[in-house]
Amino acid sequence: MSKNNFSRRKFLASAAAVGAVGAMGAGTLSSCSTGGGSAAAGGGGIYDWAKREYPFPPMLDAVPDGKVLKAGIIGCGGRGSGAAVNFLEAGGASVAVTALGDVFQDRVDSLQAKLKKNNDTEIADENCFVGFDAFEKVIASGVDIVILATPPKFRPEHFEAAVKARKHCFMEKPIAVDPVGIRQVLAAAKMADAAGLKVVTGTQRRHEASYINLFKECNDNNAIGKITGANVYWNGGKLWHRDSNPDWSEMEWMIRDWVNWTWLSGDHIVEQHVHNLDVANWYIGKAPVKALGFGSRQRRVTGDQFDNFSIDYVYDDGMHIHSTCRQINSCDGGVYEIFHGTKAIATTAGHKPQIVDAAGNQIYQAPKSDVSPYVQEHIDLITCIRQNIPFNEAAATAESVMIAIMGRVSAYTGKEVTYEEMMNSDMKLGPETFIMGDLGYMAKAEVPVPGTLDRKPKK
Repeated sequence: MSKNNFSRRKFLASAAAVGAVGAMGAGTLSSCSTGGGSAAAGGGGIYDWAKREYPFPPMLDAVPDGKVLKAGIIGCGGRGSGAAVNFLEAGGASVAVTALGDVFQDRVDSLQAKLKKNNDTEIADENCFVGFDAFEKVIASGVDIVILATPPKFRPEHFEAAVKARKHCFMEKPIAVDPVGIRQVLAAAKMADAAGLKVVTGTQRRHEASYINLFKECNDNNAIGKITGANVYWNGGKLWHRDSNPDWSEMEWMIRDWVNWTWLSGDHIVEQHVHNLDVANWYIGKAPVKALGFGSRQRRVTGDQFDNFSIDYVYDDGMHIHSTCRQINSCDGGVYEIFHGTKAIATTAGHKPQIVDAAGNQIYQAPKSDVSPYVQEHIDLITCIRQNIPFNEAAATAESVMIAIMGRVSAYTGKEVTYEEMMNSDMKLGPETFIMGDLGYMAKAEVPVPGTLDRKPKK
């Protein structure tokens, strides 16, 4: 795709035009109200044995009492419908879903019917909105919370609009697909803090008891010593795709097939593997300063993305972590993280966070909760709203997404990419105009070829 031809010259030439937020260097984004302060920004961290004060939400099994909180769903596909159900399960009779919005009528109709049948929640037709401006109508419908679950490309604009309207947010990851979107989220996150708004971002491992308990064992008790390196993996099978339909316009097909288009999803290193990179950011306490990686497209049948990545991330003191992700069927794989310490190893393999010694003998098993982390993140959001606990994950998640974007760009170009370059880049993916029609965009789409930074797009 022509939008993916990002040369180093373009990165550096755009630096002066970015402004104060874009001029921030590596490791500065996680100093949000969740207490993620990075080591590079002076926040210490388990990485250098300095205990971090990380104020988690209360992690209650049920929400505290309070006035009914009304939520609007923006994006009614699989993730939006799942988040709506999780929200209702978290809050019970003390919450309600009152508005729905999507670019497609059938998606709105489907979620409206599902909530009525399965959750005894009836949403009036006048509170169901369709089109690219549906998000504005949901926000203006009298809700207290907005659940943002459209394809990630649209997340920065929707988040900014919600914050300006003084709405609390559940914002599904990833929160952007390019540096321009990241900076838009960062600016909105600062406005949210100033307004006292609460923001949860769908990085549910930060709300999962076993991951939290493992973090505390490493952070509070120095159980593994200094972290000397890490491996993070999301190696699984193909997700899904939508074949073209003659009744669909170009835009409709791309949006219905969104996980296969880089401008909509960020590629799977951003859309999916960001979970593992976020855990690395959280546990290590700072962000890498540069990346060099590779990837390719082997079996993906639609879109313009890769289906595998391997990235070497380097930190300011020379430490490395290795990141791999793959979406190819019938291959060995796994979804977990490993942190190598001077005393022991922390691992989440098998989704069983634990600490083991060099021989693999278990030293510590992290306690878990019966509450699903997908429900817990909504319990935490509701609790922080009702108890007025400062909580805003947007900036910390922006840092994790930027790391994923950095890896993607390095693999696409075949070049080493630095965090500073990415923060100062004017990279903006996707068409300039959003209309449900034919834009000629797909005719120019190309799968990135490493080592060909300056090739010209097809005419």
